[in-house]
Amino acid sequence: MLKILFIGDIIGKIGRETIKKLLPKIKKEESPDLIIANAENIAHGTGVTRDTLVELTVAGVNLFTAGDHAFKNSGQLDVYSDAKFSIIRPANFSANAPGQGYKIITLKNINVLIINLIGRVFMAMDYDCPFRAIDEILANIKHGIDRKKISAIIVDIHAEATSEKSAFKHYVDGRVSAVFGTHTHIMTADPQITGLGTAYITDVGMTGFADGIIGIAKENIIKTFLSQIKDKHEIPEEGRSIFNAVLAVIDPRTAKAVKIRPIIKHTEI
Repeated sequence: MLKILFIGDIIGKIGRETIKKLLPKIKKEESPDLIIANAENIAHGTGVTRDTLVELTVAGVNLFTAGDHAFKNSGQLDVYSDAKFSIIRPANFSANAPGQGYKIITLKNINVLIINLIGRVFMAMDYDCPFRAIDEILANIKHGIDRKKISAIIVDIHAEATSEKSAFKHYVDGRVSAVFGTHTHIMTADPQITGLGTAYITDVGMTGFADGIIGIAKENIIKTFLSQIKDKHEIPEEGRSIFNAVLAVIDPRTAKAVKIRPIIKHTEI
């Protein structure tokens, strides 16, 4: 069996410190074969940097996915094209965007395909269709330029609307091993294995400051709601933090999921 640990959106320094503190113990307890994390917020809540990616790689993360904040650090976009960094960005971004939207990793002599997509409902940019993008990727893997035998397919769909994520689950049901929703920073209470063997959760949640509003200090967010004037977002670097992840078990003989379980831990940073 193949065990995949997928960590929800890591937010800022407190999120990175939470990973460094908790992940070694989780690895001993769960023995995951592959650790994936959504990293679009690791550099103080907006984008990634070389240093933050190295920091989390050393901490034990094997591959990073992204989302709408992927390119917020415009001076370091080359990380997406640098083979030293195992990071992908949503495949349905513009074809002119740096990086790739999926990656094949070989584990235990089997190939695992990880795909990153972004939703369109309530999102600011005019992204390409994630439904058509998944069809194209799977066709390339099965028949086209990237043809390989795949024993597990993992999808991070970074989307705002629960309806879009749920529709996507039904669209790919039985064609992929797992669909993990990201972006809203709140873990949902619907981890499940579909009838056709796809592990699913609408949102994995986040890893970061626990006593704010989706990882942000609450004071300025509340001021924004009261005044309708957007105030600066602040991410505390100390305090109570939360670690949100899911552990999925996949049978590589069938590429079907047999188990999904949420992991929720708190600690002080």
